[in-house]
Amino acid sequence: MNTTTSSPLTRLITRIAPVEPREVGAVLAAFFLFFFMWAGYFSVRPVRETVGTLLGRQAVADLWLYTSAFSILIIPIYGAVVARFKRSTFLPWTYGIVAVALAGVGLLLDPAQFNPTLGKAFYVFISVVNLFLLSMFWSFLLEIFDKAQTKRLFGVIAAGGSAGALAGPLLSDLTVTTIGEAGILFVAAAMFLMAIVCQRVLLSGWARQPGSEAADDRPIGGNVFAGVTLILKSPYLLGIALFIVGISAVSTVLYFEQLRIVADTFATPTERTRVFARIDWIVQSLTVVTQVFLTGRVAARFGVTTLLTLVPILMVAAFAGLAGYTTFTLFAAVFILRRAGEYAFVRPGREMLWSPLDKETKYKAKSTIDVPVYRGADYVGGQVTVGLTSLGVSPNGMMAVGAVIAAAWAVVGWWLGRKFEGGASPQEREREASEVGGAAPQRS
Repeated sequence: MNTTTSSPLTRLITRIAPVEPREVGAVLAAFFLFFFMWAGYFSVRPVRETVGTLLGRQAVADLWLYTSAFSILIIPIYGAVVARFKRSTFLPWTYGIVAVALAGVGLLLDPAQFNPTLGKAFYVFISVVNLFLLSMFWSFLLEIFDKAQTKRLFGVIAAGGSAGALAGPLLSDLTVTTIGEAGILFVAAAMFLMAIVCQRVLLSGWARQPGSEAADDRPIGGNVFAGVTLILKSPYLLGIALFIVGISAVSTVLYFEQLRIVADTFATPTERTRVFARIDWIVQSLTVVTQVFLTGRVAARFGVTTLLTLVPILMVAAFAGLAGYTTFTLFAAVFILRRAGEYAFVRPGREMLWSPLDKETKYKAKSTIDVPVYRGADYVGGQVTVGLTSLGVSPNGMMAVGAVIAAAWAVVGWWLGRKFEGGASPQEREREASEVGGAAPQRS
């Protein structure tokens, strides 16, 4: 994508966002890659929720366990693909496989005669593939952009995903009565094909840059289970995994409180649906604006530590407030704050943490943390939350638990941010420490 300094589009983008003229083409390609990928996913998510209503609450609860199991099983398969194939080969093929799968479900889906087996397979597939695609997307970008660029550009690029998250459900809302659920799946498949085009433009354009790491497109090699061993050997990667657990735990506490307070406040399903939809629109709108205008500037001026700790610290105060006084209005404000803050600050910040690491770590360890660790934490967190409630812990008590979790989350984020901003890559520092055996220098 050739975007020159004389282009009006280039001048506009460099004026509103911290993007240099030479980066505009790559940023636009990445922006639209994320847009089409995420619009494709979010357009079919309402279909998944409809399938969930047809399956029933108990069946859906049981599927959470299957989702966690398949999240674990996909990692060695992905590790084998990464080890043996070029990124320029397997990355487009992944989007293509998703497109074919969605189109296949669209052909088999019959609203008049629901197939529970197909519905369960579709539900689990979408629940696993969304985190996997997200992890793979950021792994790819971490090869394209260096550590300094991630601070400035990841917020702007993340806005593409937020825009897709707005466009996808809006498209489904406007067209489902005309084209049906099967038609939505076909449209989503087409979006993933568009994502392939954007990815090819991004990879081919940036690979031509002198000294670009993306030009080295050889298979990564290594053990298919290297992601697990890399994590277990690295305190830094264990910290990222713990940070992900913090995100999941805070989200789970709020999710179950959301179900309770919305049910108590609004009597009819239609009212509840409108409330959920309104919260989604507000969250995504705030996220897009923040990502374009603030995220990159905050990261460049105040550092990644601020991105990682701002929302957790605010959530400590928010949970404390909800523990003392819970109304729907206050809860909705906190819920919107958490989601918009996570998308605008926490998500770009946690992706930046991977920028100084090697390719094998970016692909294998990252996917291990982003998919099975995240989904496993969701499942365990949900069981713990339900268990505490059954033991008689009140909603206010659960908010107090949430405040403690958020405080621990903030501490982990601060530690990771300091490690990231310490100069040498965390891997280099850990390697040096192991070579000297961790011994303290002796005084003469």
